[in-house]
This record gives sequence, structure tokens and C-alpha cells, in this order.
Amino acid sequence: MKLRRDILEELVAGSAEPLLVARIDSPDWPVVLNNGAFAAIASDSKSLGKPLADVVEALAGRELALEVSETIRSGQAASIPVELRGKEYLLSLMPLADKASGNADAGQFYAVYWRIAGGHGASLGDQEARQALLKAKRRIRDLSRDDPVTGLLNTAAFKDVLAHDFSVAMREKTTLALVAFSLDHFDDYLHVFGRHAADSCLRRASQAVRRCLRRASDVAALVKGGHGDSLVVLSHASDETKVREFATRIGVAVRELGLHHPRSPTSKYVTVSFKISMLQAGDGGVDAEEFLQRVL
Repeated sequence: MKLRRDILEELVAGSAEPLLVARIDSPDWPVVLNNGAFAAIASDSKSLGKPLADVVEALAGRELALEVSETIRSGQAASIPVELRGKEYLLSLMPLADKASGNADAGQFYAVYWRIAGGHGASLGDQEARQALLKAKRRIRDLSRDDPVTGLLNTAAFKDVLAHDFSVAMREKTTLALVAFSLDHFDDYLHVFGRHAADSCLRRASQAVRRCLRRASDVAALVKGGHGDSLVVLSHASDETKVREFATRIGVAVRELGLHHPRSPTSKYVTVSFKISMLQAGDGGVDAEEFLQRVL
């Protein structure tokens, strides 16, 4: 038994709080329901069918969209303090599933709703304590999923995301793209400047990669492999030309950081090389792990 759409529509429409419902077992997590209260704060009722991350980004900025995406990918419920047009809200995220059905795919839908902070008689001290607790919980989650040097997803977390997205892509018969970046002559850079400077260089290059992501549903990670570490981006792109243009933009962004590399034979600055792999999920019996190893 799945969630009854008619009941869900009635609940969403009747809510006085701005509310969206997104389907997360489809690529880009399209918004499938919203209500009049959301249309009022967004000044736009045309969110249906749009990627959830794009809707949140347009309303409240890229950082919040990234936070929402990370929370949903972790499969957790969470509340995120956010200011919107001069008002304090708690942006609450809740997975929707019929647990009584025993359905293993429990994350088909997510509800995203804005609660006005300070409601229900909560004192200022209660609000501050709640926000501090929420931030601490998010930090604990991030420590288990993020690479400490780059701030991107670590290898284990990235493989979890890839396995989930690969499963969705197989069901939807869609294409995934992986782009792996490696810093050119990085061992020489490490030899000249030492580990501390090399970590700083890797961190700055990683943040350049992150800034170039086209939408919050794209994922970047530091992936450790037998041939060294790679910065890997996962995207639901299907056009190889556009993926190559995207990878080239990242290469330009890293070079424009102007990180001096005295032993590079090709440039006086730190540069990256990249490799692209694209696949319609499930073709040729390839699984998610083999797809990743092809690009590393």
C-alpha cells in the first residue's frame, strides 16, 4: 500500500503552514504537491514539477538548498533555522512512508514545510536551545559523512548516494554521469610545500568544484582509490557535450585560483585533469560500484 494521494492532497491544501511534497524516487526530486501558503511566501505558484533543490534555492539561496539536499540524502527528518523576508522560520523536513506496509523503499516522498519560529508559546530561550540542538545534530551527521580536509562527501557516504541514485536511475531508465578530477603533479606539490599546504590546496580546489555544481542535486566527493584520491562529481546529466563543458569550467575555476606550482611541467599554477563516464543505469549488467571504478 502506498500513500493515498487524495488524502495527502487534502492534508497539504488544508495546512496553514507553507508546505511542499517532493517525490525523491525520481531524478531531481520533483515537487508533486504544494499549497496556497507556500505560493504566498514564494510569490510563485509554479513550483509543481520543478526540482525541489531548485525551488528551495530560488526561495532561500543555494546554501539552504545544499543543506536540504544533504538532509534528504541522509534519509533523516530535520529542522533547519532560516530567515525569510524578515521572519524567522524552522524549515522542517520529514520523510513520508507507509511503514505498516513493510515497504523497503521508505523514502518515496519528503514533506518540506516552513514553521514560523516562536509559535505554540515557545520562549526565546526554548527556541535558542532547540536551534543549538538542531545545529549540533547536523554537525554530528556531517562529521560522519564529510571528508575532514575538503568538506565534500567522504568515500563511504558518496558510495551510499551513488547506490541510491543508481537504483533510481535503473527504475527510471535514465542516464548518470560521473566526472573524476585529479590534481596534476600533486605529489610534486606535496614534496615542495608539505602536507599542510597540500591539504589547503586540495581544500580550495574542492570548494572550486563545489561552487561550479549546477544544481544542489549534484553531488561532489573526495573518493579514495587504489590510484590515489579523486574529486568526483555525480550528476543526472544525459548530454555528454554539456557534461564535458561543465568539467572544463571546473578546470578553469581551479586554475584561476592562482595556486603556484613550481614543479608543474604544464602550468605555473595548480591544474586538474578529468575523466568522464556516462551510463544508462543497468546497461550491460554494470552495477554502481563498477560504474565508479570505471572513472577512477
